[in-house]
Amino acid sequence: MTNLIEMKKLFFAGILLGAIVCALGLVSRAAEPASTKPDIIFLLADDLGYADVGWHGHEIKTPVLDKLAASGAKLDQFYVMHVCTPARAALMTGRYPIRYGLQWNIIRPTSKYGLPLEERLLPQALRAAGYTTEMVGKWHIGSFQRAYWPNERGFDFWYGFLEGSEDYFTHQLHGKDAKLDWYLNGELKQNDSGYSTHLFAAQAVSLIKQQPKDKPLFLYVAFNAVHGPLQCPEEYAKLYPNLTGERQLLAGMATALDEACGKILAALDETGRRKNSIIVFSSDNGGIPPGKNTPLRGYKGSLYEGGIRTATAVVWDGHIKPGQVINEPLHMVDWFPTLVKAAGGSLEQKLPLDGRDLMPVVTEGKPSPHQELLLNATPADGAIRIGDYKLVVNGVDGVADSLDSATGERKKGKKTGRVRGVKLNKMELFNLRDDPSETKNLADQMPDKVKELRARYDEYYKAAVQPLNLVR
Repeated sequence: MTNLIEMKKLFFAGILLGAIVCALGLVSRAAEPASTKPDIIFLLADDLGYADVGWHGHEIKTPVLDKLAASGAKLDQFYVMHVCTPARAALMTGRYPIRYGLQWNIIRPTSKYGLPLEERLLPQALRAAGYTTEMVGKWHIGSFQRAYWPNERGFDFWYGFLEGSEDYFTHQLHGKDAKLDWYLNGELKQNDSGYSTHLFAAQAVSLIKQQPKDKPLFLYVAFNAVHGPLQCPEEYAKLYPNLTGERQLLAGMATALDEACGKILAALDETGRRKNSIIVFSSDNGGIPPGKNTPLRGYKGSLYEGGIRTATAVVWDGHIKPGQVINEPLHMVDWFPTLVKAAGGSLEQKLPLDGRDLMPVVTEGKPSPHQELLLNATPADGAIRIGDYKLVVNGVDGVADSLDSATGERKKGKKTGRVRGVKLNKMELFNLRDDPSETKNLADQMPDKVKELRARYDEYYKAAVQPLNLVR
């Protein structure tokens, strides 16, 4: 009898011990971070000049972005593309736009093409890695069929507009084809009133606050600021009484953009997500007057540095040492492999990537993973960088005098050399280490170096897909 009683005691003690261990296990798991994958927050400005952030200039105040950049790494030789559509396509694919025909021009509202559907996009790769994928803002890489819209290309959520330029207050296409271009998950939103920059910030904040703690977030905020038309609430322009006209308006727009980024960062802090977030800030291309790219040469639309180098920074607390200035050449195509790898996703895909993981550059001080960077190759012009040397083929200084700053449409009577059938025979060679402003053409002095870079450039040019704007 005594043995039976002891056995019962041991039996119930075992049950009690098991329950305690189970409960402790549940508590322990609850105390662990819900997700070890980093959130990814990508803040993209539009047409923001290299000198129009505080850390590169002094005329426009961007305290939020200055503080953000100082908390991580400033990428001082970061290349994008010369205009909106190619830049966004490069970001989304990790592949040079010559691979799929978007290298030459923007997609217009009447265009019957978009970023080809066989391309695997960044949100698709991150969704497969377990992320919630959300987009706020400007798309501009395909609108003629719904299959090309954000929700069909990997985004779980999208709030914004499809085309390249819209009125900041009415949310209608800017120009002769005015119509509402404002959507929530693919459905027109008729009654959203307010300034675009403010609306995008409010939506991004709401998404961050609603995001489950156990689910990693990819949030792509593609502002239209400071792209034309130049518009901002009056109180922002009044902050710059020393400026006048369009420059004053652009400064106000940049300040509103800076404020919007501050609200998004504050939401990350409030929710505790900031400590494990990769935060990227960049522009899609260089500025167009009244924007400034000083001391870089050229503007948006140009293959000189002012058109294709932007104010870019990346932050990841505990991984990227604050206060760095990185002078290694990097490119927009690098974000795809960098972010997918950091997310624990797969880089195996049918179409080969041009981008490389840039994280070792900013976390370990490694050199650029690129021996060369193709800056573009079109039937009219192109450029390539190998080491410190850059070859520009048929260069023009940008769209400042040839395109309407609001619509991106070519002005009548303007000639830039960017025309179909032009011969690729004007060569300029620059040593960017000694001459970052590209003032000294070394082509005549260094014909062998020109020959070397031109031969490599020609390989890319011959392999390029014909630009879709010429065939569609």
